[in-house]
Amino acid sequence: MSSESVAALIAKLPEVSRKYLEGRPIDEVECIVADLAGIARGKAMPGGKFARQPFFYLPNSIYFQTITGDWADSVADGFTEPDMILTPDFSTATPAPWTADTTLQVIHDIDDQQGRPVPFAPRNVLKRVVDLYKARGWSPIVAPEMEFYLVAPNIDPAREIEPPMGRSGRRAAARQAYSMSAVDEYGKVIDDIYDFAEAMGLEIDGILQEGGAGQIELNLRHGDPVRLADEMFFFKRMIREAALKHDTYATFMAKPIEGEPGSAMHIHHSVVDIKTGQNIFSNADGSETPAFLHFIGGMQRNLPAVVALLAPYVNSYRRYVPDFAAPINLEWGRDNRTTGLRVPVSEPSARRVENRLPGMDCNPYLGIAASLACGLVGLIEKTQPSDPFAGDAYKLPSGMPRNLGDALGLLDANPTIRQTLGEEFCRVYCAVKELEHNEFLQVISPWEREHLLLNV
Repeated sequence: MSSESVAALIAKLPEVSRKYLEGRPIDEVECIVADLAGIARGKAMPGGKFARQPFFYLPNSIYFQTITGDWADSVADGFTEPDMILTPDFSTATPAPWTADTTLQVIHDIDDQQGRPVPFAPRNVLKRVVDLYKARGWSPIVAPEMEFYLVAPNIDPAREIEPPMGRSGRRAAARQAYSMSAVDEYGKVIDDIYDFAEAMGLEIDGILQEGGAGQIELNLRHGDPVRLADEMFFFKRMIREAALKHDTYATFMAKPIEGEPGSAMHIHHSVVDIKTGQNIFSNADGSETPAFLHFIGGMQRNLPAVVALLAPYVNSYRRYVPDFAAPINLEWGRDNRTTGLRVPVSEPSARRVENRLPGMDCNPYLGIAASLACGLVGLIEKTQPSDPFAGDAYKLPSGMPRNLGDALGLLDANPTIRQTLGEEFCRVYCAVKELEHNEFLQVISPWEREHLLLNV
């Protein structure tokens, strides 16, 4: 790589990447995008080649692939796998500090060969929804929470998942929410998460022990939805790498361990007026605005249509059970963690709505896009919410689809949400998820063998 191309490349990078490269060569650059599952797809190449090449190619079939590796080829006209154009978004360039050599990761923008954003690329779906807000003079703000489990290595899918072994020589214990000693049990993994995050320029608001055995919650700062989704995309990859360094798995499954709470991706929402910079959920005197209630009303009315994005796998629906820290309906309440929509205690300037439905297994771009879409429709249609609920919402009937098939039917039946997210995206997404669901229905579970083999 010539010194000129090195200098030109480094000049485009954020400060955190320039600092990381001081005194080091750029050995490799990973050119990545998120697929429908939120998994990093792309190409790795030497730094010199990356510096000379303005764009790259990937086939659009990466968005037609199920989690098992099959393809929903019915979504494409002839399934010819045309190339998409990938252009680096240099503002996302960040180190991959777990690698043996000096490696950068760069998220890429994705267009078709006519220069149009590929409509079923998850990052483009989120950008589309954010642009719909901006067209009305609003800027959405989000603050996501990440819950995940650290578990013992599991190389046999037939074996139940176990908590990790802690420094005490015992497996991590459940029902130790907010315990500092519980977090210390796997402190080396947490230390690496902090160190990697610092090297990558990712800010952590806090880490705490959740209610499950080996379950961690990581809070992120509030900000721009696309930037926060990029950070979650990086975080999920980085956390897995930090865990593997210590012979541990990090899993973002919604419900990895029977009898333990599921892992959520709660999303806090507010909306700012672009001209004034003020939170549109609060009046000048600190009281709630009609827009605040309309946002909640839109979420209550439309969230059932996007559960297929917030709970994208058959396992996701195991999380929605009473008294396991996950909502079972769409009630809303003030400082009430039993409701699907919670209004946290805050100053008027920070008034916000917390959507507690998304699971941590969802693609962060799609989870945030879906949640924002519901609120936006409420703002536009001036949807009125129900009265706030003050009791235990777990005692109310379930208002959620009970499986992925039902959830996909609700998405298909809501034309307003489909239009907001993009019809072509919804068509591709539903085709992929229907194939995944059909694949799962072919599997005979241990429960069926145990209870039906000789008893029916």
